[in-house]
Formats: sequence, C-alpha cells, structure tokens
Amino acid sequence: MQSLYILYEKILLSNVVIDIYVYSISMKDAMNKSTLLLATLSLALLSACGQKDAAAPAAAPAPVAAPAPAPAPVAENTAGKSVFGKVCAMCHAIGAAGAPKPGDKADWGPRIAQGMDLLNKHAMEGFTGAKGVMPARGASTTLTDDEVKAAVAYMVDQSR
Repeated sequence: MQSLYILYEKILLSNVVIDIYVYSISMKDAMNKSTLLLATLSLALLSACGQKDAAAPAAAPAPVAAPAPAPAPVAENTAGKSVFGKVCAMCHAIGAAGAPKPGDKADWGPRIAQGMDLLNKHAMEGFTGAKGVMPARGASTTLTDDEVKAAVAYMVDQSR
C-alpha cells in the first residue's frame, strides 16, 4: 500500500525554531477529501507551534560589564609538591606530632605570621614547640635546603 508521509520535527538553528512535520496516511485516505483537509489543517496548526513572531523586534542585549582581569598565573611549585608527597606528608597529611595539615588556615595562620625565614629555619634545623615537634629536614637528611624551602612554600601556599 502506498503512503503519503508528513514528518514532524523541531530543529533549533541559529535561535530559530524550524518545524518539520510528517504524517503517514494511505493514499486511499489521502484521496478522501475530509481526511486530506484534516491532515492539511493539522499541519497548518502544528506548523504555528514554536514559531517566533518575526514582527517582534529583538530586545537589545543588556550591557555586560567587562570581566575582571584574571590573576597572573602562578607557577605550580612542583618541587615542593614532590618533596611534600615523598617526605612531609608522612606527618603533615594526618597531623602527626602536632604537624599542621596543609590547608588548615587556623593552624597555619600563626605560623605563617612569623614569616617564611623562621618557618624555613624550623623546617631545616628542627623545632620543638607547644603544639608539637618538627624534626630537622622532616627526618630526611638527604633533602637539600632548596627542597626543604620548596616544601615549606608548598604547604604555606595551600594554607593561605
């Protein structure tokens, strides 16, 4: 049996909705004037759905404030991150012996306020304080001064 097809599909293209319709009716029914009239009216009614009014002017877009300039990219402290992961995390990740955890602003705040020179000195030489013990070089005698300083800077950056 031969059929007449009318497809319906909505397509959004450049903010314009395009409606396409498909109906399947037999050719015998298509010959029936009332069926053809009904199909045509249905198509006309459905084609009006989703259409934008072309006569309505588009509203002007609201002025947008210029975005704030992005902060200058900060180079990742890969050396400090590596030393932290291999040595420092053993105590600092869990807070063993009073070690401040990176990211704990309340615990790091007073330490950071003392300055990087003192933090580096305590990390390199060791320190015993009211909150705990910092072994010299994190108990890793093979760390260089630069590696210790990089690890301290990494933890401080995580905690600001």
